[in-house]
Amino acid sequence: MRRHVVILGAGFGGLELATRLSETLADAVDVTLLDRNDSFFFGYSKLEVMLGRQSADEVRLPYADIAKEGVTFGHETVLDIDPVARRVRTDAGTHEADFLVVAMGADYDMVVTPGLQEGGHEYYSLAGAERLRDALAEFRGGRLLVSVLGQPFKCPPAPFEGSFLLHEHFTRQGIRDAVQMSTTFPMQRPVPVTGEVSQMFREGLAARAIEELPQHLVTSIDPRTREARLANGQTLAFDLFVGIPVHRAPDPLAASGLAVNGWVPVDQANLRTKFPHVYAIGDVCTGPRTVPKAGIFAEAAALVVADDIAAEITSTAPPAPYHGSGICYAEFGDGLVSKVQVNFLQGDAPSAERHDPSREYAAEKAAFGATRRARWFGHDAASVVLAGGG
Repeated sequence: MRRHVVILGAGFGGLELATRLSETLADAVDVTLLDRNDSFFFGYSKLEVMLGRQSADEVRLPYADIAKEGVTFGHETVLDIDPVARRVRTDAGTHEADFLVVAMGADYDMVVTPGLQEGGHEYYSLAGAERLRDALAEFRGGRLLVSVLGQPFKCPPAPFEGSFLLHEHFTRQGIRDAVQMSTTFPMQRPVPVTGEVSQMFREGLAARAIEELPQHLVTSIDPRTREARLANGQTLAFDLFVGIPVHRAPDPLAASGLAVNGWVPVDQANLRTKFPHVYAIGDVCTGPRTVPKAGIFAEAAALVVADDIAAEITSTAPPAPYHGSGICYAEFGDGLVSKVQVNFLQGDAPSAERHDPSREYAAEKAAFGATRRARWFGHDAASVVLAGGG
């Protein structure tokens, strides 16, 4: 008897899970892959759009291109989820699942930071990256403030990548001396997986004369006075404000009973929730130990879930536990890219290997994107992807 696997969300995790199931269980499962969007884009592509190097249309990969045996894509918005019955209602109908996988990612809460929508910018969405691109075209100098507005947030290096690339942009425009750049964040240090990795980003900020303000949390901005208010009551002046928005789980999850304290708890060994045959992977989930919200970790989790579903169906031994490991590439500007090899769930504490920025890693980053375009969408693996993984 064929089993029905319903995957909610077609990001890194959902795409890899659907692909893996098609490869290994095409004769045993029917896969329904749902997403509220009609196309995918690599999260790092927002940086290219922000800088005007690529348009939003150029970075989108239509889900219509997916052609995997046993996989059906549905452009549908999830309205509610019954994890006990494994039933999902969308704006297009109802889906009953034998195995349900929640891979819906994280949404941005723009309202929770007063003033952000009216007087600030963000580049974590394609639309936001386009608006910031237009603002940068008119910006001639002044105080630029890049601020992480809450934790957790997607892709820990991304706020600092944005600062490095903006430094490059202003330098190429010939106005860098007219721009006072600062970055604030609530953590003690940037990208705090290990001290060595954090130091690489601190060195990058210092080398570019970007003021680093750790443990500074912006709670609101005043577009009229152009001031950002901090949690400690102080203010910072700005002429251009760029915020990394507060993240939250998508709306249907709280009402479903899946989310606890904002996110979906899972057994990190196999990504199972407390509901039988219901899993959660990627940005939407949490566990006893922190794994960053980044595509590469969602992709790795998808492999474990695919193999765990296979073990359930075939009554074989379960797969090796999820390790929370992967490689993250980060832009430093001027064609330089760093690489961090990291593991979060093996050992007593996270471990990471730092590789300083180089053009070699920029080439690896391009290959990272190209191979996934080929694997998930059937595109030419030799295609050059201008931005890399994370």
